[in-house]
Amino acid sequence: MVTTIWTLSVILLGLSFVSILFIVLKRKEPNKDFSAVSLRIKTWWGMFVVFCMATLFNPAVSLLSLMILCFFGLKEYFSMMKTRKADRRLFLWSYLAIPLQFYWIYIGWYGMFIVFIPVYVFLFLPLPRLIGKGTSGFLRSVSSTQWGLMLMVFGLSHLAYYQFATPEYGANLVLFLVVLTQINDVVHYLISIYLGKRKVVPSANPSITWEGFIGAAFITTIISYFIYSYLTPLDLTFGILSGVLISLSGFFGSLTISVLKRDLLIGDNEKLNTLKKSYLTRVDSLTYTSPVFFHVIRYFFDFM
Repeated sequence: MVTTIWTLSVILLGLSFVSILFIVLKRKEPNKDFSAVSLRIKTWWGMFVVFCMATLFNPAVSLLSLMILCFFGLKEYFSMMKTRKADRRLFLWSYLAIPLQFYWIYIGWYGMFIVFIPVYVFLFLPLPRLIGKGTSGFLRSVSSTQWGLMLMVFGLSHLAYYQFATPEYGANLVLFLVVLTQINDVVHYLISIYLGKRKVVPSANPSITWEGFIGAAFITTIISYFIYSYLTPLDLTFGILSGVLISLSGFFGSLTISVLKRDLLIGDNEKLNTLKKSYLTRVDSLTYTSPVFFHVIRYFFDFM
């Protein structure tokens, strides 16, 4: 807990410094557009509060804060979909799956937690759509909804399970994961904006470049090497590999959400531009890094 408090204090100081620097720059250059930077700073503060609750307080408080994060993530995802009246019942049952998923975490039922959404919800999900007698767009609406549940609920809910899988190390592992994921995102964004030339998927997200990916992977791995011994019980090999793993899975998370948004919002550029500024974009990497890091650590280490 002492290490966690020290780490959060360093993050708090870093965020405060960046915020003050941003205010100074904004006043110095009032005509420059800082909207993208402003949104990122606000998002970082919001995520800092959420993950303070997820690491400092008892698991029930952590569970509730992350459940709310999943709810708003799924809600924002649904707002991208072109929906019909028949989809409303589908969305209602999807929202009801969130407290159930977190209840399995709360009681420590790992078996149900890991299969509830991928198996039972997957099999049950078409039924509300069938009862609504809606055949037009059936496959697209059901499959898109399942994708949303897998990413925004199943993926992100792993953040809550760390503390139940290993009460001794869970809070620090969450902090380690979130810090590296956010550093990876920020470094990737900055390198792509200022140095990036080869775009990975230019039609979906011009901010994702190969230069950004390579640079972010290198820096994230270096930082992982320096902080793993303070926040995790991992050995040197996994301390280094964790940086590579988080960087790689975070890259695929950002890429997947970007392509999904572009596909779902074809022809609706106004909503696409609005959602570029949403917090969903800021947690896209976590939808991949959370489950991937969790299951790799669980497979190789007994403390999980």
